[in-house]
Amino acid sequence: MKKIFNYIIAVVLLGGVYTSCETTDLDLRVSPNELSLDQSDPNLLLNSIQLAYVSNMNRFNDLGAGATRVQYATGGGQDYFTTYPGTTMNAIWSRTYSSDFNDAGEDDDVGMWTNLDAIRTIDANNEDNDYSFHIAMGETLLAHNLMLIVDYMGEAVFTQAGNPTEFPAPMMDSGQDVYASAMALLDSAEALFNKGTGLLGGSDFFYGGSASKWIKLINTIRLKAHVTTGNTAAFNAIVAGDNYISSSADDMVWQYGSQVQNPDARHPYYAADYTPSGANIYQPNWTMEYMLDSNDPRIRYYFYRQNSETPGAGTTEPDEETLACSLVIPPPHYDGFTYCSVENGYWGRSHGNNEGAPPDNFLRTASGVYPAGGMFDDNSYANVGLGKGGAGAGIEPIILASYVDFWKGQNAIAANAPMAEVAGHLQAGMEKSIAKVTSFGALDGNADKSFEPSDTDIEAFVTGVVADFNAASGDDAVNIFSEQYWIALYGGGAEAFNYYRKTGFPNNLPPHWEPNPGNFPRTFLYPSDETITNPNLTQRTDLSTQVFWDTNPGGPAFPPSN
Repeated sequence: MKKIFNYIIAVVLLGGVYTSCETTDLDLRVSPNELSLDQSDPNLLLNSIQLAYVSNMNRFNDLGAGATRVQYATGGGQDYFTTYPGTTMNAIWSRTYSSDFNDAGEDDDVGMWTNLDAIRTIDANNEDNDYSFHIAMGETLLAHNLMLIVDYMGEAVFTQAGNPTEFPAPMMDSGQDVYASAMALLDSAEALFNKGTGLLGGSDFFYGGSASKWIKLINTIRLKAHVTTGNTAAFNAIVAGDNYISSSADDMVWQYGSQVQNPDARHPYYAADYTPSGANIYQPNWTMEYMLDSNDPRIRYYFYRQNSETPGAGTTEPDEETLACSLVIPPPHYDGFTYCSVENGYWGRSHGNNEGAPPDNFLRTASGVYPAGGMFDDNSYANVGLGKGGAGAGIEPIILASYVDFWKGQNAIAANAPMAEVAGHLQAGMEKSIAKVTSFGALDGNADKSFEPSDTDIEAFVTGVVADFNAASGDDAVNIFSEQYWIALYGGGAEAFNYYRKTGFPNNLPPHWEPNPGNFPRTFLYPSDETITNPNLTQRTDLSTQVFWDTNPGGPAFPPSN
């Protein structure tokens, strides 16, 4: 129980914050003084809530981006069902609901819900301090987390949550009911932030104790809910109120650090890719090829090439040892799409490719300076390694102002607004995204910055995309809008999964590596850890269950690219 205390002290001393991906899960125990939970330090409980939330967001981002081709989907399955087994949601579920205590009342591994209830109990029994700000932060983060659990699983526990004595096997609530309850949590949080009590010595790793910024986040989460459920009027009402994340200065992000051990504070992508043995993540062929073909100014920030050529691409000879698929004749279902090799050294993998890993760790494309804090691609083709580039001091993008511009465009398309209005949102989203991404070049002090795009280059790119959008119509126009949304989501793709199931766009994506991968997942399975211990929960047998807001046809007809 002393681990999290040591972690937090390390963070405070270093002036940084941290989290981890699934392979380096945090110890979220929050009772450093071995007290019962209601006697714990509310500041440490709040720290634990924030850490659990950002760990969940890292997982949601990876799942959403991987399922939709924004990033490469790991998992090793030959089809969607084996790629996303019952363990997929285990860690998210545990970090949300866990209330595992020993006989002494000490917490072994406590989740967001239980820690938030403990802060409420401490606040109710404390006449000297008002912990409203702590509770408001917890309610805001929990509300967003619950919405995403519904988005990814269709249902969640709410009514019977946080009470293991009375409900040791809690029942699921419907997705629609959980959304409504999450919106009520946001209402409660806003009222508590407006009390103006402040942090009382606690740590706000996101907004430094600014109640006004948290209220902007609350309204932005409401926007997320309304665009997902198709409530155009409610969406427009919040926009009219003009108190949401509309400037990148208010972006909801998690700032990673550069410390390597005790704790490892680096971005998880950096920790995986910048090792003595080379890169360990495969980058997505679709994203790299799309950005390369369109001369996107963000490509050198997203991806770092260790090699100038890709086997089998252009005039480069195939190489069976390092890229086996470069020797393969593409199967019929890949006609018209790049099967294996993207040109110019953009060495990654196509959607669903589950081939074994060859000795290509110092050849494959690595994570770049955005958002991972890696290296800026200046055509040096040097190998990755510990401490290179930005040393891992990147960010976890959670909700950015650029995303909100695309939500506005999505809402306008759904309302059949004039395409000129959509074009304005497209342009604003691209401009904000590019400005944020290119600012990360400063993290790599050793890079040759002459390879950075000029203001003229950026303006020409944005103008060209908007012109193409205005010249297009129907599905072609929506594809351009959707592709740019997905490019902006790189590194923070949780909402890509929602957008794809909601709209079916982009509808021109390359297919799954396997000819018959099964229907595209409409939700993931229940967490296997819960189904094993909860007799009221029976595991699903497929991924076809649709979320309440997903009213599109079932698979395989929808989404069309699958």
